[in-house]
Amino acid sequence: MGRKRVEPLTGAALLDKVKELEHLSKAEKAKACGYYTVTQSGAERISKMKFTNALLEALGMNLDSKSGRSGSRGGRSASYRITVQANGNLLIGSAYTKQMNLKPGDEFEISLGRKHIHLKQVSSNGQPTDPD
Repeated sequence: MGRKRVEPLTGAALLDKVKELEHLSKAEKAKACGYYTVTQSGAERISKMKFTNALLEALGMNLDSKSGRSGSRGGRSASYRITVQANGNLLIGSAYTKQMNLKPGDEFEISLGRKHIHLKQVSSNGQPTDPD
């Protein structure tokens, strides 16, 4: 526990170090590049997923971004699941409304099934829009 925490390598420095360590296993490379933590009991825990994500990003691949969304602020991604709140409401988050280009005031018709809820967007003339 006298170890000083070192920031994990990123970008070009990460790529250079991985090339230098090509003879090592993925776990050994991740540790050598700083992608590990030390638990309270003193055991080292390798963060292979963070290492892989950093490596992909250093190669110019970002699996989390949508095309044309440069400058995105991160945050949570849409899970396409919601939970009934304590007050009985269902909240549909902004990730979904942004994805559908919805604007404040857009209206929907709600139809209930046995185990589902359908939302159909209503056009400006008050008629449901045809999704096809």
